[in-house]
Amino acid sequence: MRRAPPSLRLRLSADDLVAAPGGLFSARGVCLSAGDRTFAMPGMVLFGRRWAIASDDLVFPGFFELVVRVLWWIGILTLYLMHRGKLDCAGGALLSSYLIVLMILLAVVICTVSAIMCVSMRGTICNPGPRKSMSKLLYIRLALFFPEMVWASLGAAWVADGVQCDRTVVNGIIATVVVSWIIIAATVVSIIIVFDPLGGKMAPYSSAGPSHLDSHDSSQLLNGLKTAATSVWETRIKLLCCCIGKDDHTRVAFSSTAELFSTYFSDTDLVPSDIAAGLALLHQQQDNIRNNQEPAQVVSHAPGSSQEADLDAELENCHHYMQFAAAAYGWPLYIYRNPLTGLCRIGGDCCRSRTTDYDLVGGDQLNCHFGSILHTTGLQYRDFIHVSFHDKTHKHTPEFCVRFQRGQPQTLGKPHRCLGAGSEPRFHVYELPFIVALDHRKESVVVAVRGTMSLQDVLTDLSAESEVLDVECEVQDRLAHKGISQAARYVYRRLINDGILSQAFSIAPEYRLVIVGHSLGGGAAALLATMLRAAYPQVRCYAFSPPRGLWSKALHEYSQSFIVSLVLGKDVIPRLSVTNLEDLKRRILRVVAHCNKPKYKILLHGLWYELFGGNPNFPTELDGGDQEVLTQPLLGEQSLLTRWSPAYSFSSDSPLDSSPKYPPLYPPGRIIHLQEEGASGRFGCCSAAQYSAKWSHEAEFSKILIGPKMLTDHMPDILMRALDSLVSDRAACVSCPAQGVSGVDVA
Repeated sequence: MRRAPPSLRLRLSADDLVAAPGGLFSARGVCLSAGDRTFAMPGMVLFGRRWAIASDDLVFPGFFELVVRVLWWIGILTLYLMHRGKLDCAGGALLSSYLIVLMILLAVVICTVSAIMCVSMRGTICNPGPRKSMSKLLYIRLALFFPEMVWASLGAAWVADGVQCDRTVVNGIIATVVVSWIIIAATVVSIIIVFDPLGGKMAPYSSAGPSHLDSHDSSQLLNGLKTAATSVWETRIKLLCCCIGKDDHTRVAFSSTAELFSTYFSDTDLVPSDIAAGLALLHQQQDNIRNNQEPAQVVSHAPGSSQEADLDAELENCHHYMQFAAAAYGWPLYIYRNPLTGLCRIGGDCCRSRTTDYDLVGGDQLNCHFGSILHTTGLQYRDFIHVSFHDKTHKHTPEFCVRFQRGQPQTLGKPHRCLGAGSEPRFHVYELPFIVALDHRKESVVVAVRGTMSLQDVLTDLSAESEVLDVECEVQDRLAHKGISQAARYVYRRLINDGILSQAFSIAPEYRLVIVGHSLGGGAAALLATMLRAAYPQVRCYAFSPPRGLWSKALHEYSQSFIVSLVLGKDVIPRLSVTNLEDLKRRILRVVAHCNKPKYKILLHGLWYELFGGNPNFPTELDGGDQEVLTQPLLGEQSLLTRWSPAYSFSSDSPLDSSPKYPPLYPPGRIIHLQEEGASGRFGCCSAAQYSAKWSHEAEFSKILIGPKMLTDHMPDILMRALDSLVSDRAACVSCPAQGVSGVDVA
């Protein structure tokens, strides 16, 4: 097919626009250039609306239904042939007719499902042309549900009349009726799942013919669709988070999260299975490129002794303070890390009655939290200044608080005495629990901020807009992640206004301040350390697996002197930002557009590769000399992403006319990267892995890496296990200088 001139390819008519799954619009039937190829985006349109399913998504559902239908048909045929002589009874003729008609109906359904499955195997993700008959087949298949429902209802009515026939026959017919209704119910549930609330938003415009929209109409249309998309996402989030309060912070978080989702998903017509196929292809492509790369050049000089000593010292500090970051998660993480012995170890604390020495506000479950903290950190009761946790089962006393006055337990009579004046006795969005303790081994006051463990925390994570960080420092560009910034501000107010830090340093004035946290807690810890640095110049922060999209480049450079971040392997969170997600979306679009294999083969090969490994060189049109095409944006990306990408403001026609809505953000401090060297299985289930550590530049985390460990490497127990292994290995090699250097890389 000849390529149309760019001016023609970029013009979209009203008939070409369909509502996208979660956002504004996408192009259907629009010529998208991939070299000299043309293709259409894959969203399937039925009954005049777009659905969250593609025409090549029906291979596996069709195969499953086909197997069930064939087995069902064989069972009914066997029942009829073996027991038709026993149907000479009252009502037997009706049951015989029921079985015969049901077998005929099932035969027609089997043929239709077989045709749907075969057609769904044709073409590629972005080339649905060979599947153009799919809509007609689906209409036929849906129409067959009506006689199925009628016949299932008649069968139920006949059986309910108390037919006096052989019990085996009656039971068999009851089974067929039950199976019929189960399949009908499953179909209804499937339709609800793939229903797109925005799928019909373009229906009024489809009758306008091929006339092109002028700029004014196009702007009104897009603004209307954006508002509708945000409203849909906000409704979804409210339903998911129905148990969360309705305060102002929560409403702001709902709105911010809905806008992020509606904007991010606004410019593609990809359905979830397309994204899964794209991720599978990206993982194989990523491994293929790495395997074909030449070995990295060996550093010609040995690492400097100061760098090696600094890395050793910081690794030992990370190993020590990671215990506090893990303790902040309370008993759930402790039980998860110790599934066989954990409950026995803290069981006594959970069941222990309160004594006059200390008081736990918030319920007996919070005794379990405190017990797990004591076992994880190895500290004593008297070492804790403040411990807070959220307890949803106790609405009026949701916080477990322990406060000590000059080393002696302070008995608490009411929650507000622990919360401080003016504080509300429950956690909301942008509010994180935290621990303050005296670490006598390191002579430090440790503040450990908890990571994500609740829906409120998830909303904090997803409030990804940027705001100016209110902090006393010489940095001009102080943009930071809004949700994490608000969470850090909450902890800051509690520490200062409630006098928690003052109390800690009145007990140990010579100690230094150390702030730690994992994941969301790591990001909040970095921001909190920056806020407190003016009052505590010697503050140090250890952020474990912090999010990449935390703050500006200037703040990243400013934090190098007092913040250390630790990242394990392919952990996705330290690579996660709106900018990197946008890059991932572009990469998915490109690899999907260039793949010449049907989706079901991509998914099967991808599943096999993830589970068992193998050859990552899955053939696509890019094999050979066409690999360079991947570096060039597709016309579809230019027409849809450049203008409507979440990286740009919707208030301007040109992205250059306004500041980015989601500017590039960076991780905190210097970064230590732990990488696995041993073979421990694809999911890290074996403990024989060995790790190396090196100082890394933030640019090494500017792209999301796909792999089976991208999620497991973020788990705090996996990170603790890696630190235990690395520190013990390095300690064992202290007397072996030649071997000791082998685990050290210098970036």
